[in-house]
Amino acid sequence: MTHEKTKNIAGVGILMAIVIVLQLLGSFIRFGPFSISLVLIPIVVGAALYGPLAGGLLGFAFGLVVLLSGDAAAFLAVDIPGTILTVLLKGTLAGVLAGVVYRLFKNSQTLGTVLSAIVCPVTNTGIFLLGCLLFFMPKITEWAQGAGFENVGRFMIVGLVGGNFLAELLTNIILAPIILRIIQIGENKS
Repeated sequence: MTHEKTKNIAGVGILMAIVIVLQLLGSFIRFGPFSISLVLIPIVVGAALYGPLAGGLLGFAFGLVVLLSGDAAAFLAVDIPGTILTVLLKGTLAGVLAGVVYRLFKNSQTLGTVLSAIVCPVTNTGIFLLGCLLFFMPKITEWAQGAGFENVGRFMIVGLVGGNFLAELLTNIILAPIILRIIQIGENKS
């Protein structure tokens, strides 16, 4: 194993530990019924520094923690396979796509970082919404009616993901310069 591979494995391992800790701590910060995903920041950093595969691995770890921590309990009670697929896919694809976007715009590191920081929460939330449509619509319709929403789509956007998505997106955009600096330090140490 080369020195470079060893450094990459160690770097991804450190970021994975950060993902796990942030997700567990983030479960206490809620906007609406779900916790905010603070883990998207180290996922973007890992995807930029180590590539789409590393981003996907970090996103997969995020999904596992969501499943094991109880954050997905309401959905697991409705459809276990649908929940597992949705949760693991949304995290994994968020990391992979953040890495792909960063690589596409690597010549402009600032643009690549900002776009990756945007793509990550958009993908995470988008896959969640698709999973809701595919696996949970009867239950979500019931939740919408119970919450006083006549329009299920409005409930999904406002009631399920609105606050969380905006908080995740704004956090990533605001912290993009810090993310960029971490990436630059990481690349300069190579």
